[in-house]
Amino acid sequence: MIIPMFKYSFLVYHNDYEPFLRDLQQLGVLHVIGKEHLGREEIQRKSEQVSRIEVLIDFLEKREVTKEHLQKGEDVDEQIKTIEQTQQILESKQSEIQNVKEQIRRLEPWGNFSIDIIQKLHENRVLVRFFAIPKKQFTKRFQQKYHAEMISEDHQDSFFLVVQIGDWQLIPDASEVEIPIQSLNELKQRQLELKAEIDKLNQKMDQLATTGIPLLKDHRNTLQSTIEFEQVVEKTGREFDEKLMVLEGWVPTNMRKKIDQYLEQHGITYLAARPTPNDQVPVLLSNNRFSRLFEPIGNLFSLPAYYELDLTVFFAPFFMLFFGFCLGDAGYGLLFIVGAGIYKLRASKSIKPYLSLIQFLGVATFLLGLVSGTFFGINLIEADFNFTQQVREQFLNPNEMFNLALLLGAAQIIFGLALKAANQIRQFGVKYALGTIGWLVIILGGGAFQVLDLQTALFKIVLVVGGILVMFFSDPQGSIFSRIGKGVWSVYSTVTGVFGDLLSYIRLFALGLSSAILGFVVNEIALQILQSSPVVGPVFFVLFLLLGHTLNILISSLGSFVHPMRLTFVEFYKNAGFVGGGTAYKPFAMHKNHST
Repeated sequence: MIIPMFKYSFLVYHNDYEPFLRDLQQLGVLHVIGKEHLGREEIQRKSEQVSRIEVLIDFLEKREVTKEHLQKGEDVDEQIKTIEQTQQILESKQSEIQNVKEQIRRLEPWGNFSIDIIQKLHENRVLVRFFAIPKKQFTKRFQQKYHAEMISEDHQDSFFLVVQIGDWQLIPDASEVEIPIQSLNELKQRQLELKAEIDKLNQKMDQLATTGIPLLKDHRNTLQSTIEFEQVVEKTGREFDEKLMVLEGWVPTNMRKKIDQYLEQHGITYLAARPTPNDQVPVLLSNNRFSRLFEPIGNLFSLPAYYELDLTVFFAPFFMLFFGFCLGDAGYGLLFIVGAGIYKLRASKSIKPYLSLIQFLGVATFLLGLVSGTFFGINLIEADFNFTQQVREQFLNPNEMFNLALLLGAAQIIFGLALKAANQIRQFGVKYALGTIGWLVIILGGGAFQVLDLQTALFKIVLVVGGILVMFFSDPQGSIFSRIGKGVWSVYSTVTGVFGDLLSYIRLFALGLSSAILGFVVNEIALQILQSSPVVGPVFFVLFLLLGHTLNILISSLGSFVHPMRLTFVEFYKNAGFVGGGTAYKPFAMHKNHST
């Protein structure tokens, strides 16, 4: 549901304006109307500082520090300076140790030797060169030709030396290796030193995180509140030589009492009015506890426009069923329900709604898994369990699941058309919905008579009435010829569109079948592993089952989420006449600090 908004216009004397804005920010209910702009240089500078602080917070929150140990520091500028300096030193040391490790890797095939001796030989025209060549090419003939001395070898290459005296320049056909300027022992010693320095820096950074995180968060919130305050000042209209300040904004109906009491107490001149069709009204959703869980999914596409229906409460049950249909395994559903429930016990408050959503999706998966007779890849219809024939007949076979997918698709399409008619009546009036109602009459009436096998005159009358509504009310404002033209186009587009939309729901059956088949294959391979060896077979049997079903859950869950989302945003939204493009309600509010 979309909460109705009221448009407020304020007229405030310039000397009282700043305290008035401070009070509005504390109230936190007004969505300010104003032109979008980049803002003054000062606002941009503060915005950049907020971004800089958020990067530091993100970095510090990855440190090994618990919330219980957080302590608020005092000097934020000094804290930022210390954190950034320590971060730069830490990154420099980490880069250096990676470089040292690479040099050690290059030197290890040659062992430990004196770099100084190599350099002194070079000064006396004795050049020691280092090469690597594939093992199969380092033959005895090659060794004799180049006077090569092999130092070591691995599974792929041979590493050898060639000593060149004077002007002798016979170069082997091999890859020459550049030797670091430090010995292997020196590099390993430097690696240990760097590791100790990095450990100390990490300890210091963990200590900085305990005081820095709450301090930086408070400073960020203060800056954001200041930025928003200055942006509202920029959006303010000025009249009568800037003596009077004019501000406009939107307030949700359920929050009007709060601001009205303040305005009356302080004698502020204002005007409150309902929005007009030309207003760009922000959108604030208010759904029940179940539907609210699905709001993030709907927001992935778009918020509804202010004047249309919020479809969240209507697509939520379908999305849940479609997810369960696609995953379709009762065992996987139980894992979702139990796993998310256990994680809830220690999850943060912001994560719990997503875990509740997972549990609801798990319930649907469990129920549809029972309907199709699938439990952790086991086909309960054919499995060798002590089920009676009567119990086995309760499960739906693949043909019946195919028909169920089409039936669910038809139900959602018809429901979408009904919502479209309701939306048209709500926004424009009954006559604008008659064309859509005509299609509902044709589809529902025709379907009812087909199922009941009542080919009577009443059936023909229903079709005629529906056809008249479609042909003459698809364009209620047009001329008779325009109406007929739009009606013909509506017949063509709706018939072909609905048929194509209905076929799209076959993906529910296909994904559910593929998930069941993959689970079955995992079980079959695991059984073969179990029978292969009486000793290690049971161990690898369990490991393969865990790995195989985990991969199947991950892969199938992704498809089970994406494809119902596509059916919602394409087929359902289109048939429901969803417009979207709404702007989120963002109140001008103080960002509260959370001291520990």
